[in-house]
Amino acid sequence: MTWVTAIASVAAAQQASATGKYNQAVQNRNAIIAEQEAEQIEKQNEFDLARFDQQFAQLQGETKTAILKSGVELSGSGLKILRSNAEQAEIEKDILEYNSKVAQSQKLEEANFARMSGQMARMEARQAQIGYYAQAGQSLLTMSSGSSFGTKQDSGLVVAP
Repeated sequence: MTWVTAIASVAAAQQASATGKYNQAVQNRNAIIAEQEAEQIEKQNEFDLARFDQQFAQLQGETKTAILKSGVELSGSGLKILRSNAEQAEIEKDILEYNSKVAQSQKLEEANFARMSGQMARMEARQAQIGYYAQAGQSLLTMSSGSSFGTKQDSGLVVAP
């Protein structure tokens, strides 16, 4: 019966190792996906900023046209409006950039955490594997120390010399 236990323990050790490798691979894949999402956020930010610049240029042009059409020169109030719009646009761009950087950082942190989780899963599997191998060794040691070849066993059977 101890041979069966030893064989089962070795099989369990191999399974623990395979499970740990699989879990680590899954977490590594999750990390890669999170990094790709961070890159995508950066590209989306670049696109959003370019689109914002286009829309802002259009707004400034329309504002300038409206000011000139009203008969007012581009000085005083008209110039203040254009300057205020430009200042607000810079603030808005800074907010877009900041939000993008925060989202990218979160994705990169997610990737780091996934990798660490994968490493932990692999280490836990190694610990389980060692435990199963120790259990197999214990079973074999118990079997070899508990039996003397050529003597009567507990089951009443005699082992041939």
